[in-house]
Amino acid sequence: MRGSMQSYRKVSVDSNLAVATPHRIIQMLLAGALERLAQAKLAMEKGDIANRGLLIGKAIGIVNGLNGSLNMDAGAEVAGNLTQLYDFMLMRMTEANVNNDPQAIDDVVSILKTIKEGWDAIPQDQHHLTSEAS
Repeated sequence: MRGSMQSYRKVSVDSNLAVATPHRIIQMLLAGALERLAQAKLAMEKGDIANRGLLIGKAIGIVNGLNGSLNMDAGAEVAGNLTQLYDFMLMRMTEANVNNDPQAIDDVVSILKTIKEGWDAIPQDQHHLTSEAS
């Protein structure tokens, strides 16, 4: 059953990505990072070291992807600020994993939520601009 559910989720995500705007892809990545961190914190609480590491690793991969997608030429100040935030989050996620530190996860979640709220607040008629500044 679990395999079927994972297959369904993968097809659903793949379908959404196929038609998603760059703006929507960033929203999906931010949501995915938040979900992985929530799962990692739960694994941490359960003492499940293997899943904690796996899930934090996935969140790190997503944040690395977001950082790598920044266009430093367009909106250089915003992109520079985001790079600093992403670097900080990467450091805190590593600390969370190494030290089994739920506060470090909470710190990252707080920042990601703020970024996602800002991203979600971009008006629909300006979504086409985000691919140039992201």
